[in-house]
Amino acid sequence: MSSPVITVENLGKRYRIRHERQDGMRYKALRDVLADKTKGVARRLWSVIRPTARSAFRAPPSEDFWALKDVSFEIQQGDVMGIIGRNGAGKSTLLKILSRITEPTRGRVRIHGRVGCLLEVGTGFHQELTGRENIFLNGAILGMSRSEIKNRFDEIVAFSGVEKFLDTPVKRYSSGMSVRLAFAIAAHLEPEILIVDEVLAVGDSQFQRKCMGKMRDVASNQGSTILFVSHNMGAVLSLCSTSILLSAGRVESQGKPSAIVSSYLKNRSLRSEQRWPADRRPGDDVVRVEAVRLKDCAGEPTEEVDAESGFSVEIDYEIYIRGPLQVGFRLATNDGVIVLTSTDTDGLSDAGAPKAPGHYTARCFFPGGLLAPQTYLLSIAADEPNIRSHLLVDGALEFAVRRPLTCTTVDDGRQGIINPVLPWQIAPRPNGSSLSLTSSDWSHQNSETSPVSRV
Repeated sequence: MSSPVITVENLGKRYRIRHERQDGMRYKALRDVLADKTKGVARRLWSVIRPTARSAFRAPPSEDFWALKDVSFEIQQGDVMGIIGRNGAGKSTLLKILSRITEPTRGRVRIHGRVGCLLEVGTGFHQELTGRENIFLNGAILGMSRSEIKNRFDEIVAFSGVEKFLDTPVKRYSSGMSVRLAFAIAAHLEPEILIVDEVLAVGDSQFQRKCMGKMRDVASNQGSTILFVSHNMGAVLSLCSTSILLSAGRVESQGKPSAIVSSYLKNRSLRSEQRWPADRRPGDDVVRVEAVRLKDCAGEPTEEVDAESGFSVEIDYEIYIRGPLQVGFRLATNDGVIVLTSTDTDGLSDAGAPKAPGHYTARCFFPGGLLAPQTYLLSIAADEPNIRSHLLVDGALEFAVRRPLTCTTVDDGRQGIINPVLPWQIAPRPNGSSLSLTSSDWSHQNSETSPVSRV
């Protein structure tokens, strides 16, 4: 039996969390930095003058947080391993260690082969270099000669779809363009091990399908090993040959994707609201999300929605820098099938207008009867359209759509993710002629209270 290409033994990663800045600040201005420096000088002078007063200037309390603890597994050549788990389970930390970006606190990792990775938007890019220059830079980092890179250059450009911007510095690229080029480079420069994080969710659905097809090709035809982190259970089931489930930094289970995904979905809990503490809010120096909530038609928080009643999604966020920002969500089934996406600029004529700094609440209303009864995941995001992404929180909420208690039948026979009762018109068709629909018919149908009418 051949030796594994990746061996992870008792891997652990510890971070030290300091509890400070309780005033809710997320970033420092110049005045804050200068004030901190002044306080530091004052502490040192005071400790010399009054040693007994040193306790008044103790360092802020801290605690150890183990993002990974005692993680062990092996991956054989040609395996496609899906790594799944809740937010904060340690998935991204694990991939950063395997990519040699982060050093483990303890344990050992053995890797045999050249590693190509795609972890975050812009990872591995020099922002001042053009797309063309970054292709050659990444190839050189992977140990490829200039002639080898040239042989694959046209394939990379065609796959990424950024040929018009090839000689533009990548700092001008949108998040979607950066992801397309980064994946094209990572997948086409013949890595023996390809590591891909959830960053593919930034791309559009068509490009995601291209990526999935390319990863299948890389695994089956080139014999490469793939590590794939995703909240899309459908993608994990269709792509992966093995899977592991991480929970609180530990490997909870490992085996066939169908069994691991089933275990993961069974253990998920419904949640009507998620609120982040001030020092851990998702985002950056432009925008941060404070909370996201699901409310029923009466305006009460709920994790179970009546299929026939409307409900709403509320997102609280704070903007720090004026700009053309949009905040929205992606709704998916619990096995990863995307139902719809929406932003707080949908339908606005001035969607590109900048928003001023401040606190905002965005509320989106869902009509009754739209969604079929099942469990759904709500992910939230914020970005500047065609410029860059500021945050993406997968599975921020999980809720269920249930049939109303007054429903007398278990199943009305309708299938699909969306389940609206659509208007129909039924009319006799004499002499085999076709039934034509006029504008007056359409207006009449839209004004009908009953979904079915007979002529």
